[in-house]
Amino acid sequence: MVRWQNKAVAAGAAVVLAAALVACSSSGGKQEEQKSGGAAGNVANTPRIKVALITHSGPGDTFWDIVRRGAEAAAQKDNVELQYSADPDGAAQANLVQTAIDSKVDGIAVTLNKPDAVMPNVKKAVAAGIPVTVLNGGLDVWQGSGALGYFGQDERIAGEAAGTRLKQEGAKKVICIIHEQGNVSLESRCQGIKDKFGAAVENLNVNGTDIPGTQATVTSKLQQDKTADYVVGLNAGITLAAVQAAKDAGSSAKIASFDMSKEMVKAIQDGTVQWTVDQQPYLQGYLAVDSIWLYRTNGDTIGGGQATLTGPAFIDKDNVTAVEKYAAAGTR
Repeated sequence: MVRWQNKAVAAGAAVVLAAALVACSSSGGKQEEQKSGGAAGNVANTPRIKVALITHSGPGDTFWDIVRRGAEAAAQKDNVELQYSADPDGAAQANLVQTAIDSKVDGIAVTLNKPDAVMPNVKKAVAAGIPVTVLNGGLDVWQGSGALGYFGQDERIAGEAAGTRLKQEGAKKVICIIHEQGNVSLESRCQGIKDKFGAAVENLNVNGTDIPGTQATVTSKLQQDKTADYVVGLNAGITLAAVQAAKDAGSSAKIASFDMSKEMVKAIQDGTVQWTVDQQPYLQGYLAVDSIWLYRTNGDTIGGGQATLTGPAFIDKDNVTAVEKYAAAGTR
């Protein structure tokens, strides 16, 4: 088992609050508002504020549904009007940040997976006096943005942990599937795997919004490269497509993953996926919004100037039962 380096300050009471809350389910969309009154539990009697959550999610990516549920749970508790918007294109995501600035929101929670495009507008938000938190991506750059804090995992460390485990399991050749080109978090995961596993790691770029196309690409790769004995997907949906691709290719390659879903639980239980690396996306969304509320209402900050890490941790056959009910509820 890998021993993690703890680089972050514990989230403390905010984490305890997150565990006690009931998640709110939601549908996708470019920009929507979440109103209070639907979730269980008490609502803060602090003045109502408006917070924008802006991510780089593409259509149909269930990972971001989990992030959003966490954000909605915090918004419900904190008497926050949550506005959610997303676009996988860096320039378009930057425009969404500008829209939030123009609408004079009280806070912005944003991903920085494409920092070159989005960072300038994040700095504009901070300069305008809008508190900003960063989640999920941008670990290496968030401190230069003026943001209050970062909530996510160190993707390089997560990749290194996966690479170490692959080496321990005797893998010989690893295919690492990058489902969004230019996403620095995904590139860091694959690089981390290579750092600890060695040179026999090959990145395979696919279009993550096209699952049939992704499956066909992985199938073709496994048919061409008979030496590949392990495939690593960087989110649950891509990994499950790789499971089917291996079957179609007649490959005996094992499959591993990053991130969770209720379907991933079943795949680990039946052995079609060996393990996954969990970063607790619900907690990322929850803390990114809750920390803005804490700052606006009490001047609090979380992390002491360092990132607050929500992962990584392995989930495999030995411990998957412990998170099964949370995955079924859409919060893991």
